[in-house]
Amino acid sequence: MDDNRIIDLFWARDPSAISESDQKYGKYCHTIAYRILFSHEDSEECVNDTWHNAWRAIPPERPGNLPAFFGCITRNLALDRYGYRTAKKRNAHMETLLDEYWQCIPDREISVEDETVLKDLINGFLGSLDRKTRIIFLRRYWYACSAGEIARSMGMSENHIHVILHRTRNKFKRYLQKEGVSV
Repeated sequence: MDDNRIIDLFWARDPSAISESDQKYGKYCHTIAYRILFSHEDSEECVNDTWHNAWRAIPPERPGNLPAFFGCITRNLALDRYGYRTAKKRNAHMETLLDEYWQCIPDREISVEDETVLKDLINGFLGSLDRKTRIIFLRRYWYACSAGEIARSMGMSENHIHVILHRTRNKFKRYLQKEGVSV
């Protein structure tokens, strides 16, 4: 089903919007959650919660990019669940990923207005990267892929991926500083 039609179903408060969304984007959302949680059960709960949150958000929201909208909801739910699940134990993969991520972002407690500015800055930065670097950066920090997985999928060495990520994080920090956002 076409994305605009799915959005129209949400706007009409038609329950089939959930089943159509799950049919078209369920596996995509499950993959996003699983990359963070490594649990099929928790990932399924995040996907179900995604449809519930989408139902509450549409209307008034009318997403321009439905998979990104669902993916963002799922990712945030999975990160919240991850934080809850690991309050007393640590997952080296996710801890490393989150540490790398937060080194680039100036402040975890930012206002909504600042969040909008930061989102625009991130989009501007991503637009300035070459395609390969942008894919590597997004696979690591959006889809939570390991450097090894990225290396295998792109036919590169894991060390080369680490170097690209390190340089890109440094470039991102400099970009934010140049734009007046201190890290």
